[in-house]
Amino acid sequence: MRRRSLAATLATLGAPLRAVAQPAPAGAPWPSRPVRIVVPFGLGGSADVAARFLADPLTQALGQPVVIENRPGAGAVIGTDVVAKAAPDGHTLLLMSNTHTANETLIPHRPYALLRDLVPVAAINIAFHVLAVHPSLGVTTVPALIAKAKAAPGTLDYASSGPGTPYHIASEVFAALAGIRLNHIPFRGSNEARTALLAGQVPIMFDAIPTMREQITGGRLVGLGTTGPQRSPLLPEVPTVVESLPGFEASIWLGLMAPAGTPPAVIERVHAEVGRILAAGPARDAMARGGAEPMPMSVAGFGEFLRRDVERQREWIRMAKIELS
Repeated sequence: MRRRSLAATLATLGAPLRAVAQPAPAGAPWPSRPVRIVVPFGLGGSADVAARFLADPLTQALGQPVVIENRPGAGAVIGTDVVAKAAPDGHTLLLMSNTHTANETLIPHRPYALLRDLVPVAAINIAFHVLAVHPSLGVTTVPALIAKAKAAPGTLDYASSGPGTPYHIASEVFAALAGIRLNHIPFRGSNEARTALLAGQVPIMFDAIPTMREQITGGRLVGLGTTGPQRSPLLPEVPTVVESLPGFEASIWLGLMAPAGTPPAVIERVHAEVGRILAAGPARDAMARGGAEPMPMSVAGFGEFLRRDVERQREWIRMAKIELS
């Protein structure tokens, strides 16, 4: 489903990339030109939506346009490398997720190191998934799905938005904890994977709760469980997976990073503005409708969170024996 292998794509990133814009002169006020937020994922996903939600209020606060640049590919490596090699002057930011902390283990030959070449700016939010299946699968509970998979090992397929994404990791960790074997069918984004699920071409998928809510309540899909510690207010009738599979929890969280060497004053300014935006009523209401919760923390706290998540993802990936070809 991918025209080019991940390894082949990464090989082309070995040569340094030139920064798109030249650094601002020393002592120049910041921002002195438009600020871009690079989203290393496709249009319409949670990261893209969050970036576009922040763009207008940040534009008003900073006095310069904040533009969104989608640079998907190679499991988020392409867009991330653009930011890692950009001028560290505060005019280029990265909208990142736990795909990045997973990649620290899954993709050992990246042209950058997350916590060396980028620095934390602000955590944004966290959201949980729902495990959904096509009605033709004939199961309505997590235990029933596990029993069906155990009865016919390796015969059930699941869709994901791509290797190394939170939905892929969630599926493999679920299978490992349940003691079952599922076949991974990766797509080039959630929209393609969701279309295959709705068509019954692939019967199982972890996906965003708000996106799946209408399909589940409308009977086109069956919601087996949500992946947070408590039931989701968007799908209160759907139990959590952990109610029948102890120890399981999965989420997608988002944050902002900048090239290493970005002035601390710039980082603190962006952090403060993002915090102000996310604390306002409209933002909190919008996040709630999207099934997300704000994730407020200091710059230092976000850095520590990133370090812990790299280790947590490494443990999950090793436990589930996940490898990318």
